[in-house]
Amino acid sequence: MAAPANQFKIPDTIERDEEGFLLYTEDWSPELAKELAREAGMELEGERLKIVSYVREYFETHQAVPEARTVLKHMKEIWGEHRATRKYLYQLFPRGYGQQACKIAGMRKPRKLMLDV
Repeated sequence: MAAPANQFKIPDTIERDEEGFLLYTEDWSPELAKELAREAGMELEGERLKIVSYVREYFETHQAVPEARTVLKHMKEIWGEHRATRKYLYQLFPRGYGQQACKIAGMRKPRKLMLDV
């Protein structure tokens, strides 16, 4: 079945690993992120979108993926202490920050478990 005309389809030219993580971060785009989120069964909007955008900005500045504690610190700065918790981060990304937020942000599969600690 073809995708609706207004829905982005991930091009076959974008290489991904067996779990769907991009092999090349430069292939990422906002449209691709929305489709990756859709594949994960979630909408990319609101706070999820802000986390994914932060991961991309951090990566572009530091050429590294931020650990979860770095993301939590950022969340505290923008939303306050009551939402800057691992529990809340898991509410946004139920399969884990490394498995979902990083994947949607176009990162390679995280090697370090510290992303979800």
